[in-house]
Amino acid sequence: MKNGVILAIVSSLVFSIMNALVKAVSLSIPTAEVVFFRSIIGTVIIFFMMRHANVAFSTEGIPMLALRGVLGALYLITYFYTIAALPLTDASILAHLAPFFVMMLAAVFLKEKPSKKTLALFPVAFLGAMLLVKPFQFSSYSVHALVGVLSAGFAAGAATSIRYLSQRHHAYEIVFYFLATATVVSIPLMWNNVVIPSPLEFFYLVCIGVVSLIGQLFLTKAFTHENAVVVEVTRYIGIVFNAMWGFLFWAEVPDLLTVFGGVLIVASCIALSRSKGR
Repeated sequence: MKNGVILAIVSSLVFSIMNALVKAVSLSIPTAEVVFFRSIIGTVIIFFMMRHANVAFSTEGIPMLALRGVLGALYLITYFYTIAALPLTDASILAHLAPFFVMMLAAVFLKEKPSKKTLALFPVAFLGAMLLVKPFQFSSYSVHALVGVLSAGFAAGAATSIRYLSQRHHAYEIVFYFLATATVVSIPLMWNNVVIPSPLEFFYLVCIGVVSLIGQLFLTKAFTHENAVVVEVTRYIGIVFNAMWGFLFWAEVPDLLTVFGGVLIVASCIALSRSKGR
């Protein structure tokens, strides 16, 4: 097995651990507060990484950096909310809808025209999403699942902005604006609903900030060792890891609609990745 594939698998495992920690601490800590701790810890770490690497803050392109930060902050808030409200498997599958939103946004803002094969895959992914959201059974689950779809949209918006910003700004600076903005955005959302964490909960919150950064480092290394398409496809093993934690710690067993919807989404995303690779 190639180093890049191994690194991609490890990054998926690390991110799944972060998701499990988020779900565990969300049982008593509000989502906005979890986002605040995850973001402020990451902001401090990435700031010192910028200092160590002599990366200076830009004086131009600030509005686009701020937009990327807002999109990233909204993604964190909606994704963490989905993790807290839904089984880990369902939340993970919905998050993997992001590539299709990226294709739509790239077509509009980056003028990247999708191929006919890509367009043909959209209905398949949409059907998979509908099976997970279960709109024909209106319930709190369906509302939470729609927030999960929204999180994929915000993730796609952030990814599209990164593709634009990466040509002009250092990766550390882009990440800093993302985490710093998420910190600022989360403060008013948690202002009247702050819960003082216990020592164990505070340990979980610190771990979330550190583990997420470790996962990002592994993922970055994976992209430097292996073709981007291979890394993207390999990362879908993260759904298996999330399902494992959900079953072990919360006795979560996916229903048939989740399984069928997940298969459709994953299969269409893999086909999309292969199409992009060619």
